[in-house]
Amino acid sequence: MHAPPLLAMALLSASALGYEVLLLRLLSIIQWHHFAYMMISVALLGYGAAGTAVALAQRVLVPRFHGVFMAGAVLFGLSAIACFTLAQHVPFNPLEIVWDARQPLRLLWIYLLLFVPFFCAALCICLTFTCFQEQIHRIYAFDILGAGIGSLAIVVALFVLTPVDALRLLGGTGIAAGALACGWHRRKLAAALLALAVVLPAGVPERWIALAPSEYKELSQTLRIKDARAIAEAWSPLGLLTVVDSPTIPLRHAPGLSLNATLEPPAQLAIFTDGDGLSALNRYDGRREPLAYLDYLTSALPYHLLRQPRVLVLGSGAGTDVLQALYHGARAVDAIELNPQVIDLVQRQFADFSGRPYSAPNVRVLIGEARGLVASRREPYDLIQIALLDSFGTASGGLHALSENYLYTEEALAEYLRHLAPGGLLAITRWITLPPRDIPRLLATAAEAIERDGKTSAARRIVMIRGWKTATLLVGNRDFSAADVAALQAFCRERSFDLAYYPGMTAAQANRYNLLDQPYFFDAAQALLSGDREGFLARYKFDVRPTTDDRPYFFHFFKWRSLPELLALKAQGSLSMLEWGYPVLIATLLQASVAAVALILLPLWVARHRQRRSPGAGAGRFELRVVAYFAAIGLAFMFVEIAFIQKFTLFLSHPLYSVAVTLSAFLIFAGLGSRYSARLQAGAALRHPLVRPVLAICALALLYLAVLPPLFQLLAPVPTLGRFAVCAALVAPLAFAMGMPFPLGLGRVSARAEALVPIAWGVNACVSVVAAVLATLLAIHLGFTVVLLLALVLYVLAGLAFP
Repeated sequence: MHAPPLLAMALLSASALGYEVLLLRLLSIIQWHHFAYMMISVALLGYGAAGTAVALAQRVLVPRFHGVFMAGAVLFGLSAIACFTLAQHVPFNPLEIVWDARQPLRLLWIYLLLFVPFFCAALCICLTFTCFQEQIHRIYAFDILGAGIGSLAIVVALFVLTPVDALRLLGGTGIAAGALACGWHRRKLAAALLALAVVLPAGVPERWIALAPSEYKELSQTLRIKDARAIAEAWSPLGLLTVVDSPTIPLRHAPGLSLNATLEPPAQLAIFTDGDGLSALNRYDGRREPLAYLDYLTSALPYHLLRQPRVLVLGSGAGTDVLQALYHGARAVDAIELNPQVIDLVQRQFADFSGRPYSAPNVRVLIGEARGLVASRREPYDLIQIALLDSFGTASGGLHALSENYLYTEEALAEYLRHLAPGGLLAITRWITLPPRDIPRLLATAAEAIERDGKTSAARRIVMIRGWKTATLLVGNRDFSAADVAALQAFCRERSFDLAYYPGMTAAQANRYNLLDQPYFFDAAQALLSGDREGFLARYKFDVRPTTDDRPYFFHFFKWRSLPELLALKAQGSLSMLEWGYPVLIATLLQASVAAVALILLPLWVARHRQRRSPGAGAGRFELRVVAYFAAIGLAFMFVEIAFIQKFTLFLSHPLYSVAVTLSAFLIFAGLGSRYSARLQAGAALRHPLVRPVLAICALALLYLAVLPPLFQLLAPVPTLGRFAVCAALVAPLAFAMGMPFPLGLGRVSARAEALVPIAWGVNACVSVVAAVLATLLAIHLGFTVVLLLALVLYVLAGLAFP
């Protein structure tokens, strides 16, 4: 047999990982963010199933290695495009997954469709391991080095290609990998495949693969308005931006506008990110009068307690909060926006419409992640305002339940308070959901942030009001005075907003205008700020404990003990209180677990059956140690990887950046570690070569747990590309050590029982399927630190089970 097609395998591995990362983007556009976890799981399931297929059919596949490899690579390229096209037309609606029995089946159908390309790619890679067992270390190194480069390359490509064109590119590179596998002795076939790699993806009609966002996303709903149309698009790894105009029925986006307002908003355009998160672009000609409506929002409250403040706006978007600050006479405004393309749309493409608010006198725009930029500021602010960043539908529907959000954690609020000038205010506006969930959690988190030093009472430093749709919380770095309370009462009286809390407030002063059955918000504030905080958090139907950087799931409110009550009241609409991302995660975990167990047990049963006929195939005890070892390192590797992806999300500003950079660094340096592990296996450490790698993994991981938070704060001012380099440098030594256990174990299995090599590979991949989802579930409830510590325990157990 010829030498292994290492370059072809590296390109195919790069294509498969690039496809996985691209699917995170594509499914964020057509569905919602929480499908990211399903993508990691479905990719690994394809790898596990490939191990099963090779274990069962290696007698047929091994003699036909080159033909199978070429066919698998070509099928990956074709199915990457075709299966996504079919998947996005499955009528799946996560909002109905609990009460509509068809929705879990549709989710399974999407799962199976997207499984196909990964299975095709993994079949080629697993078969390479099986056919060239004497070169396991080289093959593994090329495999994960290619994967690491591919996951990073697709993010770079998304700066210049649309998501659909990036999908075409990956289809082509998959077919090109098949061409590379042909070798010089099949030059004509290789040339034909290379031509196919260029022509076929480019020739797929646009209408076949055009993105079709869910009809329940805000963009889809807005485009149903008569004559509404998309007039501009911009894209990058940070999101697909769509600008919508509605000339016949004007857009009017003014969240929580007082019913006492006498002026309506000016003409507006809507800017959507990934089909959601509407940000209104106001027509502005420099005159103050058309902006009067901005004084009738709950978010205007801090401007009635401060005079000519120096303002910092977090998440400025299309500029409404900047205009609100200018309307109220702010002497200086710093606006932070993560996506530079939003600023480009406002300042350049629609400059005549917007009046270029970011070019107004004393306004400065800062591009980057809010937490990092706040930490890097030296001058204090009189007002730090967190804009209303998400839509009401996604906030109230629980569609962000699995989204990490580092804006509202205890550490974040403490950071904002440190950057306030004497007498300064932190203002946060949120949508009102009933029963209250966001606001009690925000109150509890703010109280913990204020009382971190143990010297200050939160009860005197918080005030809150609510309208019919929004609530605004003010947190001061001082006690609120009688004059503040008088101004607060006058502001609410004139606009018919309700007082929700201020120091000394009584229940009779709450719930006067926008009437609720009970003064829920006042009651929650009293309980959280009056000394019964722990009791309230334990009794409350929803999980509204403060969020931290270790557990940053601000929008996850689910409590298992509330589920029977929610199901019992299903006919009365109680299921609208269940975060929909969470059932999708549970459904994905169940599907992945069933599939993984089946894919592990079936080949083991076949192997045992063969063992009875062929005693030399290996002892049963050895097989159990193989399963235990590869299951342990599969769980451990994914736990560490996902924990660090989440920890680096804050540092790298965006989940996609974190996935791409952290994942690629893990894979590239794990590949280098795999190459180095051959020395351990051949050297003096032969008896137990896993000791050094496991000790290194445990020592480095524990060190990072201690030093990463202060290090991230110290390096916050570093530019984005510099932070990418820092991330890679930090991951490198840990990943290098983590790259050794798999090839060391596989080499030992190959030497003892060659037939078990694909089984070991499949066990590792199948268990990783479950680990990808389980790690997220554990992080939601216990935090990333616990996930990481569990991984270290698993590495130690793997050392004990080493075959």
